[in-house]
Amino acid sequence: MLPNLITKTIHLQDGREITIETGALAKQADGSVVVRMGKAMLLATVVAKKDALEGVDFLPLSVDYQEKFASSGKIPGGFLKREGRLSDYEILISRIVDRAIRPIFPDDYHADTQVAITLMSSDSEVLPDCLAGLAASAALAVSDIPFNGPISEVRVAKIDGKLVINPSPKSLEQATLEFIVAGSLDYILMVEGEANEIAEEEMLEAMQFAHEEIKRHCQAQIELTAMVGKEVKRTYSHEKSDAALYDKMKAELYDKLFASVSKQIANKTERSSLIKEIKDEFVANLGQDHGFETSLIGPYFHKVHKEAARNLTLETKKRLDGRDLNEIRPIWSVVDYLPSAHGSAVFTRGETQSVTTCTLGTKMDEQMIDGAVISGYNKFYLHYNFPGFSTGEVKPNRGPGRREVGHGNLAMRALKKVLPPVEENPYTIRIVSDILESNGSSSMATVCAGSLALMDAGIPIKAPVTGIAMGMISDAKTGRYAILSDILGDEDHLGDMDFKVTGTEKGITACQMDLKVEGLDYSVLKEALYQAKDGRLHILKEISKTLAAPKADLKPHTPRSFMMWIPKELIGAVIGPGGKVIQEIQKDTGATIIIEEVENQGKINVFSANQANMDAAIKRIKAIVAQPEIGEVYTGKVKNIQPFGAFVEFMPGKDGLLHISEIKWDRLESMEGVLEPGEEIMVKLIEVDKKTGKFKLSRKALLPKPEKPAPKDQA
Repeated sequence: MLPNLITKTIHLQDGREITIETGALAKQADGSVVVRMGKAMLLATVVAKKDALEGVDFLPLSVDYQEKFASSGKIPGGFLKREGRLSDYEILISRIVDRAIRPIFPDDYHADTQVAITLMSSDSEVLPDCLAGLAASAALAVSDIPFNGPISEVRVAKIDGKLVINPSPKSLEQATLEFIVAGSLDYILMVEGEANEIAEEEMLEAMQFAHEEIKRHCQAQIELTAMVGKEVKRTYSHEKSDAALYDKMKAELYDKLFASVSKQIANKTERSSLIKEIKDEFVANLGQDHGFETSLIGPYFHKVHKEAARNLTLETKKRLDGRDLNEIRPIWSVVDYLPSAHGSAVFTRGETQSVTTCTLGTKMDEQMIDGAVISGYNKFYLHYNFPGFSTGEVKPNRGPGRREVGHGNLAMRALKKVLPPVEENPYTIRIVSDILESNGSSSMATVCAGSLALMDAGIPIKAPVTGIAMGMISDAKTGRYAILSDILGDEDHLGDMDFKVTGTEKGITACQMDLKVEGLDYSVLKEALYQAKDGRLHILKEISKTLAAPKADLKPHTPRSFMMWIPKELIGAVIGPGGKVIQEIQKDTGATIIIEEVENQGKINVFSANQANMDAAIKRIKAIVAQPEIGEVYTGKVKNIQPFGAFVEFMPGKDGLLHISEIKWDRLESMEGVLEPGEEIMVKLIEVDKKTGKFKLSRKALLPKPEKPAPKDQA
């Protein structure tokens, strides 16, 4: 029994339980909990500095989710044999938790804060990622760190037509929708997931269903906070203030900034330059001995600028670049832009541009997943790259960051729903999106360009997918709000919502939503979803002008594929001793051959960009696996000669006896000088011995039978 243990249990509607424990482990952290569900156990800790660093005007929050391999009785792969940098999967879970809890901290709280969530024990029936947000929030709830929570996260899925919370991994395979939803007692904070082309009403229903469960999790945390006596949080003062400076800046700059944003300039650089001129002029006019707190000029200027930009939209129903609220920026696209790629596309919407490629590989190109909970192979993956020059910045290339991993995952989710079934698709597919320009919603540009690249490559997708980023500006005091389609980078930064929705003409395939305000009504969310649908369909119409359906054939330089099935017992014959046979075929033909056992059968995939090479490889394989048939004619090779005939290899690995009596119609007294070892001859299979399985061949059966000589006249 652990000492000083305080527990709180949450009862799910289906009878399962989630238990939160605190007071026994990691007591030097500001807050720590263990969250249990079945055999799954997550340890969540939170630590925060008492004071903020000088000049910091934001929340330096870091969230790390990590799965210990020992939690599932595994040893890590690789050379070091220890947990290292976070995997992409762990980064994605870290991001989901971060996005859920970051908006709940007080706006003026700027102390370094670190949340660490560790999977200590796993359960094959429990996906731990849906417990990570609850664990992080519970750790904050039992600490004295200022936090306007609690919150929780759940996975909601529709299986067999019914919505369920936190389903098992096996049952999730049958789900038609799957979302991670985060929220507080009163409102939804974050949504991320995928679906099989569902309608907007179905998505809203799932979110509301998830929120009802989240409320119960939050209530349990409130009670836990009282049990540990942490209702009162630490006091802090992380922001300087200068009311006189703010009043001066508001009075002098608001009208100038409102006039500047009212010019509705489409070009981001020009728009930024005008705003910078206003700030520079104000600073210059202050002089040297102004007596104000200099460090507050930047934050206060941003605050006034933000108010002016938001009021422009709320008061005039116009946007920073002059568009109407539901207007999409100009779009152009091309396919087959890169001649050597298997598939390629350029998609440009306003000042956001993606060049995307599609590469088709073999089974050997599959992505290996070696995780504590999830292991296996992935035949479809998408990589998203965001270089500094895309926003006109100088930024070193240090590999993909968390944002790039997250954006790539969202686009991957959106596109994978329209790919052909795995059993019908022999290829490993890699999509790479390189963002060349960015001014809002580059992940949605990736979805659009990815659809075009897949179709350009000749992959028979079910339907093209497009995506759009929605935003919102609202005023809680007046109740006014404006929903924005295809948001700019500035609108994302200054607004209250970032809601990305992807889908086909038929329905939604993926979504990602982050809210920055409290109390978003479901009616507003519904309005945003339907406005997003109109935008998606408009974009779909635009890209269909470039390419409306998959090309009928692959590019000439794309590896062709051929798939065949063989009896399980013949797999060894194709591979040969130590792989000798299959390696020889690949060396002689230049084709790539993949053979594996699937459902008690041998599955062979042959890949080659050269049809002649592929045909040669297929012919060799078919010859190995072909079953001898009585009456068939074969080209055989004489292996050795005996006094009674010759043994002839008439199929790979199959020898038959050509008896001396079956060589010619004429009677042969001996085999001397009749045949030579290595000689190729045509033979016919005339018999298979039922007891021994030995083959009997004939050559004379293929030769014309000589006519009998006419009888001599009788004297």
